[in-house]
Amino acid sequence: MKRPLLVFILLAFGLSWAIMSPVWFDGGLGSPLMALSAPLMMLTPTLGVLGVWAVTRTPAREWAGQTGLTLGERRRRTGGLVLAAWLGVPALALLAVGVSAVLGLVSLDLGQFSLYRAAIEAGGVRAPADLGTAAVLQLVVATVAGPVLNAVLVFGEEWGWRGWLVPRLVSSNGVLIGLVFSGAVWGLWHAPLTLLGYNYPRLGSWAALCFIGFCVLAGMLLGWLRLRTGSIWPAVVAHGSLNAIVPQTLLLGDAAAPPNEFLAGLTGLTGWVLLALTGAALLRLYPARRPQPVG
Repeated sequence: MKRPLLVFILLAFGLSWAIMSPVWFDGGLGSPLMALSAPLMMLTPTLGVLGVWAVTRTPAREWAGQTGLTLGERRRRTGGLVLAAWLGVPALALLAVGVSAVLGLVSLDLGQFSLYRAAIEAGGVRAPADLGTAAVLQLVVATVAGPVLNAVLVFGEEWGWRGWLVPRLVSSNGVLIGLVFSGAVWGLWHAPLTLLGYNYPRLGSWAALCFIGFCVLAGMLLGWLRLRTGSIWPAVVAHGSLNAIVPQTLLLGDAAAPPNEFLAGLTGLTGWVLLALTGAALLRLYPARRPQPVG
């Protein structure tokens, strides 16, 4: 039973480092290769799942059910949680920024939108005259279209982490420990990026350790969605929304005092607390069932 896990880890981690290695030798996060390498890296967990499938030779229909490609036993529940993830993740991200502002961890600039302007102009584009309307419109687009635009790439991750790995770890270790382990593995897999300071540029290589903490807590919610429905699609929507909305919420800050990503927003310590409280409430009020072992 250890062979499939070894195959999955070797493919997901080995291929991610192989894909990102040119970036390391070409300027790091500023490399022009990032635009290609980072998306390709997101597909490596799915290659891990396909590798395990080749080893186990499980029939296709059975494999689809085991790894969450179906809508689960209760399709209405799955549909409801897809909608909840679609709207809930942006709400949680905005709440994290709001709480960060109340605690004095971020200075919002909702009058001039200076950080939003700076981000636009950094891309060589002229900022619109009405920045407030543009910022709100961008948040709306990220909320509505983000899960769709990111669907293919986040599926590349979710079929591996939540589709295959979560049921395997939960079935052998219990729900809480299994979710913690899977989140830690997910965070560690990001090391080719986070060791370069990705997501937490102020921390340098310490960003890798910090992001593991975030992934454990975010992975609790994504894993709960998977276990509650027997399907990966709510987690795919939540992950796609997360990638789309979080960077936009931080752009509401002040360019004169940019947000500290380690403290503010959903990926910062403020967000960690909100994720932990949300995850604890969901696991307590709506327990996730322990699945059968996945081959």
